[in-house]
Amino acid sequence: MSDAAPSIATDQTPDGVVAVLHGHWTAAQLTQPAALRAVSSALQAQKGAAGWDLRPIQSLDHLGALLLWDHWQRQWPARLEADEDQRAVLERVAQFSKVPPPEAPPVTFSDRVGALGLAVVKGVQQVHDFVALMGQLALDLLRLAARPLRGPWRDFSGHLYRIGAQALPITALVGFLIGVVLAYLMSSVLRQFGAETFIVNILGLALIRELGPLLAAVLIAGRSGSAITAQIGVMRVTEELDAMRVMGISTGFRLVMPRALALSIAMPLISVWTTLAALIGGMLAADLTLGITPSYFIEAMPKAVPVANLTLAIAKSVVFGLAIALIACHFGLRVKPNTESLGEGTTSSVVASITAVILIDALFAVMFKNVGI
Repeated sequence: MSDAAPSIATDQTPDGVVAVLHGHWTAAQLTQPAALRAVSSALQAQKGAAGWDLRPIQSLDHLGALLLWDHWQRQWPARLEADEDQRAVLERVAQFSKVPPPEAPPVTFSDRVGALGLAVVKGVQQVHDFVALMGQLALDLLRLAARPLRGPWRDFSGHLYRIGAQALPITALVGFLIGVVLAYLMSSVLRQFGAETFIVNILGLALIRELGPLLAAVLIAGRSGSAITAQIGVMRVTEELDAMRVMGISTGFRLVMPRALALSIAMPLISVWTTLAALIGGMLAADLTLGITPSYFIEAMPKAVPVANLTLAIAKSVVFGLAIALIACHFGLRVKPNTESLGEGTTSSVVASITAVILIDALFAVMFKNVGI
């Protein structure tokens, strides 16, 4: 290290070790990464110094004084040797370092009422926009029915492939594992009561009526719902939505309707596919744990689970798909032209979609509690 670089030496005195500073303790030296690392290490090594001698320092500015003041934990050391100019710089740093930060104004009752009012206004605006989106979708469907040849069928087929066909592997895997887990958990309980055959009833009713459609909807909400929100949000960030509006292209007809139709059609198929995978997993697990053969499982399933449960599950899945598509498009259209809003919109879309799916499932369970039971 050159003579101009800041450095610390030690001097042994009867009262203890005294840290003696040399060099230029200025911004020109301390802003160099290597010099700053060396000085920081040297200061850490002098934590137990009994005194400090700054007189050999060639020059000291406010940055060097601030570094020393912070190392001293913002209080004067017991022994300090310094000339008048050095003390003046240190006193200025100490004076301004002790200025307390401005206190935040107290939150009053009117502020809380105002924040609550803003939250209510935002919520009402969201509901208004969502209802308007549903109404626009109904009008677009009427427009499509009047002129089907002018519909965005290419967009529809692309979304149907991405949402439906490409989701089959992951939904089948998760469904199969859920079926295996349920069968293993129930087998130990049913064996205690000698009711092993009832595993067909429990698995069939639980998977076909509730878990199959619900599991598929949650997976699609996280996989396809977030993708829809991100796609439309990126179009907002890149100003493609503004360009479509300038050219007179309806965003509802070209963006919302194809995705809503694709999800409404793909969701029941994915639900049946997931349910089948879960039943296969449960069937294999039941064969391994309880000795119930797949042939008996297949023969007893139609008797244990009425067809009305499958019809209810398919109808429920259509509503799931429509709700996921509308919520995803709603949050995608509300994205502001910045990346932070895009991330927040995608997260809100997934959370709202999963919440809506669970609420719709609970509503169906209450309304059709006597169907297929």
